[in-house]
Amino acid sequence: MVHYQPDASSAHMQTATLAGGCFWCVEAAFNLVEGVESAVSGYTGGTTPNPTYEEICTGNTGHTEAVRIRFDPHIVTYLELLDVFWKIHDPTTLNRQGADVGSQYRSAIFYHHEQQKNEAGESILRLDRSGLLPRPVVTEITPASTFFPAEEYHQQYYQRNPNAPYCRVVITPKLKKTGLTHYQL
Repeated sequence: MVHYQPDASSAHMQTATLAGGCFWCVEAAFNLVEGVESAVSGYTGGTTPNPTYEEICTGNTGHTEAVRIRFDPHIVTYLELLDVFWKIHDPTTLNRQGADVGSQYRSAIFYHHEQQKNEAGESILRLDRSGLLPRPVVTEITPASTFFPAEEYHQQYYQRNPNAPYCRVVITPKLKKTGLTHYQL
């Protein structure tokens, strides 16, 4: 498995790493956001080196399914990415998103620098104070660590399988909720 390597040719590009349940859902949404250069499904936050999907599913690796997002902050800000993040998952459920249960499905923001940490904290405070959610946000804010891209069959899953039952029943409604529904294939 290859570790994520940022492309040094685009010095102004930034990275965000977010976990909000199944990475297929998170990746599908962020691939539609203008200013996002790439969204890669993978694993982070745990201790097992080079984990596989099968290992992640046991819940024993400490890793969560996450998406590493490379974006142009001149087009889309980190806070705007967080606004999309809040819409595509339930940040009030601990270690669960719908039928997906376990610490590998936890809601987490893996910050890459102090500004992201501060903006994530402020975003959570605003969301909690807004009264839009029935319970407090339980999303963890933690430093980004080694990111392991998931197996190839997990990458661009929704884009390649839009008619698969999980995609139609779970992902498509999330995308509609955000207004992000058009893939240019």
